[in-house]
Amino acid sequence: MTRTNEEPRAARPGDGIAWITGASSGIGEALAEKLAPLGWKVAVTARSAEALEALRGRAAGASGEIIVMPGDVTDAARMAEIVTELEAGHGPVALAILNAGVYLRVDGTAPDLAAFHTSFDVNLKGTANALVPLVAAMKPRNRGQIALVASVAGYSGLPTSAAYGATKAGLINLAEAMKFDLDRLGILLQIVSPGFVDTPATKDNPFPMPHLMPVDAAADALIDGLGGTSFEISFPKRFTRQLKFLRLLPYRLYFPLMARATGWSRKSRPQD
Repeated sequence: MTRTNEEPRAARPGDGIAWITGASSGIGEALAEKLAPLGWKVAVTARSAEALEALRGRAAGASGEIIVMPGDVTDAARMAEIVTELEAGHGPVALAILNAGVYLRVDGTAPDLAAFHTSFDVNLKGTANALVPLVAAMKPRNRGQIALVASVAGYSGLPTSAAYGATKAGLINLAEAMKFDLDRLGILLQIVSPGFVDTPATKDNPFPMPHLMPVDAAADALIDGLGGTSFEISFPKRFTRQLKFLRLLPYRLYFPLMARATGWSRKSRPQD
């Protein structure tokens, strides 16, 4: 493998199209609505074609456009097909935000195996299903930008996040490992670590959510990060710095501090 002479750089609308997975709600939906007015052709993917068509309707009149590409990220063949169709019919994929994910709470006193399997299939394997054909498409051009949406839940263990946090920690490690080689190809790889964002996934969290961000503010922060070349895009900064500090503590301090912060220290012992 030869190294490109060009250092990875942020993509611009003139370089090609943007592709967002998990675009039917939450950050993915808000991001698509904000990128289209900035001149991007934005391909949007989710399982619900109806939700994606509604998104395209809301973006009518923008300087860019929305391209509807329904699909399930757990279907590897469909993800590869979408990349092929986009490249053949709409231009090179210059920017990809792999955002599709699910948050399924896990009660550690009665863990549900299905929650683990579904989380791994969507959040981790689903991201890989899109990432692999993207790298294949971008490699000959020695150019491209890919952002993997993880979470601060991937920094360290949090209550109810045994499945979700494991997948997000996996994405962080995946991105760290892949960066060495993608840098050599001129492909900018970034990891996105949001804090708590006001989306359907966080509505029923059974613990306090400090620094909860409106979804529009989170999308704005993500767009700002995509405009640069920093490996990690994290927001809100104050909260993510606090969690990064906590993960540096020895476990004898980390667990009691986190238990108090989340209210887990006040929970009673479960009944048999």
